[in-house]
Amino acid sequence: MIANIKNILKIEDLRNKILFTLMIVGLYRVGAAIRVPGVDPLAIEQLRAGAQDGALGLFNLFSGGAFESFSVFALGIMPYITASIIMQILGVVIPKLEELQQQGAVGQRKITQYTRYVTVTLALLQATVLVFLFGNGGGGAFYSAVQAPSVPLLPDGIWPRGYLIIPTLVVGTAVLMWFGELISQRGIGNGMSMVIFASVVAGIPSGFYSILLQNKVFWFVMMVLLSVAIIAAVVYVELGQRRIPVQFAKRVVGRRMMGGQNTYIPLKVNQSGVIPIIFASSLLLLPAILVSFLGNASADSWRGRIQGYVDQYILNSQNIVYITLFAVLIIAFAYFYNSIAFDPVRQADQIRRQGGFIPGIRPGAQTEEYLAKAVNRITLPGAVFIACIAILPYILLWAAGVSTFGFAGTSILISVGVALELMRQIDSQLMLRNYEGFLK
Repeated sequence: MIANIKNILKIEDLRNKILFTLMIVGLYRVGAAIRVPGVDPLAIEQLRAGAQDGALGLFNLFSGGAFESFSVFALGIMPYITASIIMQILGVVIPKLEELQQQGAVGQRKITQYTRYVTVTLALLQATVLVFLFGNGGGGAFYSAVQAPSVPLLPDGIWPRGYLIIPTLVVGTAVLMWFGELISQRGIGNGMSMVIFASVVAGIPSGFYSILLQNKVFWFVMMVLLSVAIIAAVVYVELGQRRIPVQFAKRVVGRRMMGGQNTYIPLKVNQSGVIPIIFASSLLLLPAILVSFLGNASADSWRGRIQGYVDQYILNSQNIVYITLFAVLIIAFAYFYNSIAFDPVRQADQIRRQGGFIPGIRPGAQTEEYLAKAVNRITLPGAVFIACIAILPYILLWAAGVSTFGFAGTSILISVGVALELMRQIDSQLMLRNYEGFLK
């Protein structure tokens, strides 16, 4: 390990890339501590106490704690993640986007540009909603729906400070997007993934510390041991692949012999990553938001009973109904995402056009059927795995009576996944210069 680190420092280009990445991440963490102008510091403390679970907890996770302090990076990178998912789904239903996806680097640049526009639009909408939601402490029914504390961040009203905060939050998201692109171009690793990694890792120590603050030493030790086990399991599964062999027939082009080589299609066990967890968390908020339109009602009325049921079973993460629904939705969304990310019909057609075939499988319909069956079979263990990763910390924290570390499994899953990808890129740089890498 020490020798490999020395090898990294010997390579000037790789050393500069790592230092540049660390500098951008440091700037991001500084910006996450700069509060937007005009908010009430006392209300921020109340917001920090309530931004641990539900929708606010998810926002706070991907903003690295910037949301709970309402900093200039309070929206985090979530608008970009949402925009990327939207563009990927639209690529299946809009022929123009599907054509751009097949044009290689040129089409990808256009899709990236469209993603930026969608990101700024979503950031503008989210910033406006957040300012009006927390501006004067109004909207009591909606606060209950998203588990938000009713705190007036702008006690003097929305005008004029609120209309200054909205563009500040949008610009903060745009700067984060720019940081990610800078890391991709001049640093090491995928820029957006590195921003998410920095956000998630920043909140892990405070999550463990919150357990110690409640004098639950035993559960703290149990949570540490569970985290170590999760890290080992994530590393094992993230590196797991199902390799489908593909052989290309030999053909003569002019005087040259083309083809004849053997390759494979790598299918990751956990191909969807953390996206099903994001989808499931968002969908679980939908009933709560719909119930919020019923308004404030007494507990004995039918509206009050519906609100009470949603609060007890849908919003409460320390409940068997919530945990079960969460796990089922994660598995369902894993299948949904994989059906979009990997198209057996397109893959089989591409293999046929290149003159290739899967040994023992006839080209055409049989290849499509074989690929679809392989993807469905490999999706199940991957989906069950990420569902277990997501709910195991919930179960342990439920037993411990702790609700301040709700996204522990998600945090570890993201951290390990991005760290492995970063190690792969560093390894490729080392082995390119005849050095031994970290990964064996």
